[in-house]
Amino acid sequence: MTGTAANATAVEAAVGAVIDPELRRPLSELDMVRAVTVDSGRAHVAIALTIVGCPAADRIERDVRAAAASVPGIAAVEVEVGVMTPAERAALTERLRGGRAARTSAFGPDSLTRVIAVTSGKGGVGKSTLTAGLAVALAADGLAVGLIDADVHGFSIPALLGLVDAQGFAPQPTRIDDLIVPPVAHGVKTISIGMFLPRTDAGGPGAGAVAWRGPMLHRTIQQFLTDVHFGDLDVLLIDMPPGTGDVAISVGQLLPHAEVLVVTTPQPAAADVAVRSGTVARQTGQQVIGVVENMAALTLPDGTVLDLFGAGGGAAVAAALSAAGADVPLLGSVPLSPALRAGGDTGVPVVASDPDDPAARAIISVARAIARRPRGLSGRALPVAVR
Repeated sequence: MTGTAANATAVEAAVGAVIDPELRRPLSELDMVRAVTVDSGRAHVAIALTIVGCPAADRIERDVRAAAASVPGIAAVEVEVGVMTPAERAALTERLRGGRAARTSAFGPDSLTRVIAVTSGKGGVGKSTLTAGLAVALAADGLAVGLIDADVHGFSIPALLGLVDAQGFAPQPTRIDDLIVPPVAHGVKTISIGMFLPRTDAGGPGAGAVAWRGPMLHRTIQQFLTDVHFGDLDVLLIDMPPGTGDVAISVGQLLPHAEVLVVTTPQPAAADVAVRSGTVARQTGQQVIGVVENMAALTLPDGTVLDLFGAGGGAAVAAALSAAGADVPLLGSVPLSPALRAGGDTGVPVVASDPDDPAARAIISVARAIARRPRGLSGRALPVAVR
């Protein structure tokens, strides 16, 4: 093998190892490297992006250039950027689906991804903040995590994860034919209706309100489950809207095998309503795996305890759901926390910004309890071949 050929092979290997920042896979696996030549220490690399106007184009080109330049003997690099043909793109989307037919869910009964719907009986209990924190904590522990913001009318996950601009708008996801590539924040692949609403000059609070009824809501949740390319996930969290309305029914129909985590506050009035969300989940065949009490007592610097919302609500919900079915544990109590609130405002969940904060420690503990919980695989087809 000549020196030039050896360099070309080395450059192709280095460039092929570059990770597409959206699809999170090497360029070589995505067939995005078209040609590599080397002449007198000058490398010419031709790559094909998935779509025209790819938002990651600049980063990919920069990473490809750096990878090629890192090969010994390469003094200069030229990068030629093209776009996949329709046939190449169709082959890519088929490969990304892994043989799954278009418009079918990757999270059916045989999926090895744990699907956990986070629900509450009423709004204002901090369910979305808790869901975002759990997702980031699970991802920080090395799990592949996806997050669906199913609270279509009150979507807040993009802001909680820092996926909004100064006007309060979330980025439009990249589309590769009929596949939607979810943005990634804090290691969590995330999708929300807030990413699809038209931008207006108004922006800010109240921008992009959604006024939909049952059929549109069902179709939206279904599209999130079928058309969004999450890839291989360990856990898919679903931030449910409060209550037991259309979305809860749709998720129950589309994901009857999902697990459910019920969020409440210590206040008895909130606890009474929270039991209903767990009861409805069971009626659709879903399993309630635990209760989390949010906004629990805060210990002040002088040692006094502030029970702003009372006490005992989480234990009461767990006991009520246990009495009506299988044992449901209280997985944790998350105390009131200024850092938790601040993290929601800045888009950096407290588990990432201040992991030693009492609320962060409680959320991380709940996330690890969920990750450790044995998962029933009875009746599921496992991808195992006998040889």
